[in-house]
Amino acid sequence: MTPEAKSRLQIDQKLEAAGWIVQDVKQINLGAAAGVAVREYPTDTGPADYVLFVHREAVGVIEAKRDEAGHNLSAHETQTERYANATLKWRVGSRPLRFLYESTGQITSARSRSASASSTTRP
Repeated sequence: MTPEAKSRLQIDQKLEAAGWIVQDVKQINLGAAAGVAVREYPTDTGPADYVLFVHREAVGVIEAKRDEAGHNLSAHETQTERYANATLKWRVGSRPLRFLYESTGQITSARSRSASASSTTRP
C-alpha cells in the first residue's frame, strides 16, 4: 500500500467513526446519510480528495496528504483553498466551501470561514 493510500484509508476510517458515509464519486448517493464524504470529487481545478456534504449541500473539503507531510500541513493550505473556491461539478451555486481540512490520517489541520466571509479563520 502506498503512503497516500494508507493516509486515505485512515481518513476514511476516521470519517466513518465520526458518522460520515464515505463514497467514491462513481457511486455517489448524497441521500445515503446526513453527512456524506465523496472521494475524488470533480472541480474545475481538478479532483478534490474529499468533498463533505451535509444534507446534500457541499460544506467542506479535505486535502489528503501522506504521513511525511504531517509536520508541515500548512504548506498545503493553498491547494485546499483552491478546491474550496472551485466550481464543483453537479453543484448549483458558487459560494466557497466553509470548512477546510488538510489531513494525513494521523494529523489534521482544520480551518473554517464565516458564512459570509471569504477568508479563513482558525478555531
